[in-house]
Amino acid sequence: MLYENIDTAVINDNDLPWVPFTPYDDNVFIKYFKCDPVRGETITLLKAPAGTKLLKHHHSGTVIVYTIKGSWKYLEHDWIATPGGVVFETAATSHTPIALTEHGDEIITLNITMGDLVYFDENNNVCAIENWKTGVERYRAFCEANGIEAKDITSFSI
Repeated sequence: MLYENIDTAVINDNDLPWVPFTPYDDNVFIKYFKCDPVRGETITLLKAPAGTKLLKHHHSGTVIVYTIKGSWKYLEHDWIATPGGVVFETAATSHTPIALTEHGDEIITLNITMGDLVYFDENNNVCAIENWKTGVERYRAFCEANGIEAKDITSFSI
């Protein structure tokens, strides 16, 4: 594909399904907007019930998180992210996300993630590695299992 053929495009929220973040947590959902195999970047929404503690993770690249709804924090930090807040995570850091109960019954965040997310179990052992490729696999498997026509979320012009 020549760059001249790539044009500005829009991806509508309602055109994509909420995908359960299985096998880690059936109550946490991800909406995949883009999984870029060239830059190793994913653009997603994450939705979790208030009170949820997600798995501790380490990321190889930067992560930018914009809070849309609810509030959350990392167990390892004192700050709290609320709607409109932007969290910038530097590469090679680790933390444990917690969806707080102070600002509603769920959190929704927009996440721009570069590289791998390495997840740890309660004993600090690596239990999974997530990235653009596992995102595409999870999205396609969910669509197939639910009779949804999968979009090409790796494309620049869906």
